[in-house]
Amino acid sequence: MGKEVQFTEEQYDEMAAATGWQGPLIAYDLVSSNLVPGQRILDIGIGTGLSSKRFYEQGIQITGLDIDSKMLEACRKKGYASELICHDLNDIPYPFEDSSFDHVVSTGVFQFFEVLEAIFGEVYRIMKNGGMFVFITGDLLSGNPDKIVVDPIHSGMDSPVTMYLHSIEKITSWLNKNSFLLMKHCESFVYMDITRKNKLPLRIYLAVKTGT
Repeated sequence: MGKEVQFTEEQYDEMAAATGWQGPLIAYDLVSSNLVPGQRILDIGIGTGLSSKRFYEQGIQITGLDIDSKMLEACRKKGYASELICHDLNDIPYPFEDSSFDHVVSTGVFQFFEVLEAIFGEVYRIMKNGGMFVFITGDLLSGNPDKIVVDPIHSGMDSPVTMYLHSIEKITSWLNKNSFLLMKHCESFVYMDITRKNKLPLRIYLAVKTGT
C-alpha cells in the first residue's frame, strides 16, 4: 500500500465508468436511510472521490483518508470533502479523536489487506455509537483461492499487486471482535478491465457500532 497509482484522475474515473463500477452507488444505498444532513463521514481510501459524491449531495460533511497524494489532489478539485488527509492505513492510530465521525465508508481499498481486524478496531474507535460502517471487500467464494495477483494494466500500479478475498465468516468474526453488529450484506463484482470478461467477486457490508 505504499505505491501511488499511475492512472491520472481522468483515467481512473473513466476506467470506473467503462467497467460499470457500481460499488459506490450500492454502498450509498445501503446507508442512505440513516443519513442526516450535517453529519460527518470518513471515506477511507477516498481516491478521486467516487464514493463521496452522493454523500456530498445529501449535505454530509466528508473527510477523506488516502495514501496517494495525487488522488487526494484530484479529489480536492471536485470539492466533495471538507478535509483530505494523506495517511497509510497500516499506520494506526489514525489522526482522529475518539467518536469523531457519525459514519464510515470504504469502497475501494480493503481488498489490498490480508487482515482487516486492526482497521475495524480503529474504525470502531473513531465512530460514534450507532454509527454505520459500510464497506466493500473481495469476496471469497467456495473453492476459490483467497488471493489473486493483478497485473499493472488492471491495477494501475507500477508492478503486480495482490488482492485478498475474505469470507463472510471471517468478516463477521472481525466485526464481532470489535463490537460491530452486521446488519446486512450483498454480493457484487467488478470487471477487471473494459472488455468486461474477467470479474473480481466482491461483497458489500453494512455494520453498526453497538457500543460497550
